[in-house]
Amino acid sequence: MPLDRRKALLRGLAASMIIHDGIKTTEPRAKELRRFVERLVTISKRDNVNARRLALKKLPNKLVVEKLFDIYGPRYQDRPGGYTRIIKLGLRHGDAAPMARLEFVEEPEATV
Repeated sequence: MPLDRRKALLRGLAASMIIHDGIKTTEPRAKELRRFVERLVTISKRDNVNARRLALKKLPNKLVVEKLFDIYGPRYQDRPGGYTRIIKLGLRHGDAAPMARLEFVEEPEATV
């Protein structure tokens, strides 16, 4: 797959994942998307102009980047990595492709 098509695919999948808090796709795509999204979350942890511009460069959708910096950056501020999980779902009926769900790891709520 040419680089520009690959980048467009990752951008679209990442935007959908950030908007919907998870995405169902094939396993190879989920594994590649995990790298892309975790880097974006790491960038969003330091909320400054430079980080926002870098995130907009990688994911040119202002609403998605705002959600990334407003929700996921603060949520994972104290977590050193591992913001997502891949759950294997089995084979797709049409072509037997291995399917997986990529979702954000939920932080447990503090019960005091």
